[in-house]
Amino acid sequence: MICVDMNCVERTLLSAKTGKSDQKLATVQAWLAAAQADILFEATSLNVQTGQPAVDHIRAALHHGAHAITANKGPIVHAYRELRDLAAARGKRFLFESTVMDGVPIFSLFDQLPAIHLQGFHGILNSTTNVILTEMESGLSFDESLKKAQALGIAETDATHDIDGWDAAVKTAALVTVLMDIPIKLEEINREGIRGLSAEAVRAEKKEGRPYKLVCRANKTGKGITASVRPEQIPLTDPMSQIAGTSSYIYFETDIFPGLAITEENPGLYATAYGMLADFVKAVSK
Repeated sequence: MICVDMNCVERTLLSAKTGKSDQKLATVQAWLAAAQADILFEATSLNVQTGQPAVDHIRAALHHGAHAITANKGPIVHAYRELRDLAAARGKRFLFESTVMDGVPIFSLFDQLPAIHLQGFHGILNSTTNVILTEMESGLSFDESLKKAQALGIAETDATHDIDGWDAAVKTAALVTVLMDIPIKLEEINREGIRGLSAEAVRAEKKEGRPYKLVCRANKTGKGITASVRPEQIPLTDPMSQIAGTSSYIYFETDIFPGLAITEENPGLYATAYGMLADFVKAVSK
């Protein structure tokens, strides 16, 4: 059986094997056991501070002997090595392709590039702020642009994590932690959101050919990693200047390939679900 976890402790369990539908279970562990789950899909909301309850859900699934697939970035930042090692010890998969750039194969790309060493990356990874900046360039106020992003289903009712750069910082930390194999804490990332940008300034810089974008950066140095998330004025000669709406972009710098870029053009809301589907296929194919 496949279990789908949507923060569902205390939710009703429907058993495909017994046909019964009114079991009330007190814990994720009890739910996994009753369902005889082979895979758990974890899709709770991001907890920036602790990664919970997603970390506990994934840990429980792996201890149970199920593959764990998540679209939640928190566990990658707060417990990646523990969960990675636990999955390996249990002979299961811990997969998370939907956490950055929806279902684009950012993490699995490097599975196909053995012996490559990632030196750094930069990109635009938060759709909400990108939509807001695009709409502000078109003449809307900050608040009007946010409401449009919410109407599109891109921004949540409380878009604080996006506006203040937390979502982008968590994605940056996830990429550093997994692809560079260097754990980084969120407080080590120089973070600034777009809240302080006025619509007038955004339009003025767009007119001058230097549009504002919320840019994620990370680079390996002799002392470790330097990382930042902040609004930057991007010259029109830089591909990032053309990233608008819900599109995303990332540029990797490696020891073999000096520049390797991926652009995701205006994905639909189904893209994240596709990433989880792709992880599911990967998990059951091996």
